[in-house]
Amino acid sequence: MRKAQPTRRGGGDPATRGRTTIADGVVEKIAGLAARDVVGVHALGSGLSRTFGAVRDRVPGGSKSVTRGVKAEVGEVQTALDLEIVVDYGVSISDVARDVRENVIAAVERMAGLEVVEVNIAVSDVKLPEEEDEESEPRIQ
Repeated sequence: MRKAQPTRRGGGDPATRGRTTIADGVVEKIAGLAARDVVGVHALGSGLSRTFGAVRDRVPGGSKSVTRGVKAEVGEVQTALDLEIVVDYGVSISDVARDVRENVIAAVERMAGLEVVEVNIAVSDVKLPEEEDEESEPRIQ
């Protein structure tokens, strides 16, 4: 009596059966959260985009945009990122930029599995200790 051969369905490793695409916005969220975790980063985005964002955040049903100040170009296996940050006064900008790059690259490569080919950082402002934060709630209601 012949032993029945198990029926083999499909071909090859299941991991190779189909494509996974990752939207730019997904990578932008990962990078934005990773950049905000770095000590010395006060905010992401230019002053104007933060002002508009603060107004948008106060609208009922609105939510804070974690992608503000982050732009990603995502390919099939690689991504490139541009970040615009505001640093706290007194920090070493070169150290903060290095830490942001390291944190963003590690987070995107770990979560999205994409090779990060570059992280360009533009420092658009320095937050002085005596400056009020545009994103804080108004004191008079």
